[in-house]
Amino acid sequence: MARHLSFRSGNPALNKNTFKGLSSQTSRGPVIRDNYMTIDGTVNKTAISLFLLIFAGYYSYTSPLSYLWLIGAGAGIITFFITIFKKELSPITTPIYSLCQGLFLGGISYMYAQQFEGIVFNAICLTAFILLSLLFAYKSKIIKPSDNLKLGIFAATAGIGIFYLVGFIGMFFGFGFEILNPTNGSITSILFSLFIVVIASLNLVLDFDFIEEASEKGAPKYMEWYAAFGLMITLVWLYLEILRLLAKINSRD
Repeated sequence: MARHLSFRSGNPALNKNTFKGLSSQTSRGPVIRDNYMTIDGTVNKTAISLFLLIFAGYYSYTSPLSYLWLIGAGAGIITFFITIFKKELSPITTPIYSLCQGLFLGGISYMYAQQFEGIVFNAICLTAFILLSLLFAYKSKIIKPSDNLKLGIFAATAGIGIFYLVGFIGMFFGFGFEILNPTNGSITSILFSLFIVVIASLNLVLDFDFIEEASEKGAPKYMEWYAAFGLMITLVWLYLEILRLLAKINSRD
């Protein structure tokens, strides 16, 4: 029996309104599962998206064209909003978004690597470890996303988002939050980044639960790509926050 669909997530792409108004293709004859979103299908699409991101990231990281990360950032923002508002285009826009984010992350990673040796490899390994560990914990029911846990993660994520927004706007008025500075190696700054990494990691659990519920509901097949898009958003955020955390820790040396 399918669970009640709460669809509560801190992910901007995977929220309670994501599947509103969507309907799967129906057949007058036997039900054809190929018309519906499945967990296996979502896993495959996520794997393809990750491959594209890593490929583009490696190219950007090793390329002498230092402006590629700016192209990736700009095109990624455009593709992000297209995917959010035109979910049916996600089979096309999700791979493009992955390539754009790869270009962006490759450039950012290169900048960090110039200051801290080995930080990029460590960040990649930690991100992969967290993803696999939380997936195992979710599938084995070690972590159960209760309504209270979902509400807490959602509230924390929203608070972090507002904090980032205020900091971003503040840059245009000559002030900012020093606690966000990657070279700030104070204990308070490190603990703050560690908290954000924990919240970003727990958002993966909500994404897993969201995708499982959506597949039970019988969402359209193209939503596999959209769900992969949502996972990519969380993973990119997690990777960037791990980079920031490691940079702060290395700044203490």
